Amino acid sequence: MLKRLVLHLTTTRWHLRRAFPETALNHVEAAIKTSELTHAGELRVVLEAALTLAEVIAKVTPRARAIAVFRDLHGWDTEANNGVVIHVLFAERAIEIIADRGFNGRVSDDEWRAACALAESEFRTGRFEIGLVKLIAAAGTLIARHFPLRAGDVNELADRPVLL
Repeated sequence: MLKRLVLHLTTTRWHLRRAFPETALNHVEAAIKTSELTHAGELRVVLEAALTLAEVIAKVTPRARAIAVFRDLHGWDTEANNGVVIHVLFAERAIEIIADRGFNGRVSDDEWRAACALAESEFRTGRFEIGLVKLIAAAGTLIARHFPLRAGDVNELADRPVLL
């Protein structure tokens, strides 16, 4: 627990911005826009530097934090219940995908996990932007399988990555 505590206390928003400068955020946003041209789902990317001291002490997992972020950002607030939040907890290099109930029984946890593995592989070598763009493309393929693009589709969730 001490190692995790130190990790979160020493990982700041500066570290996150260094890994994801403005140009990287622009590329991630463009990747989301491109992905959403192929499906009716709604993708949102959240980049969070670290947990708070209270969250670390309470042993909040990256998954639990991602679920809370999905809730706080209204990831479920789509007409077809097809919102997907990709949450990166940078301090731990943890990536979680939280998908709305429209994906229940359609996309397995293993499929989402395989998509995350693409990014995690790139993250290990410091290629954060590339990893995230690959993850967005893989998630878009899974989304398109179950929510193909339809006429009149409206963008219901913002495409710009959120930094916490």
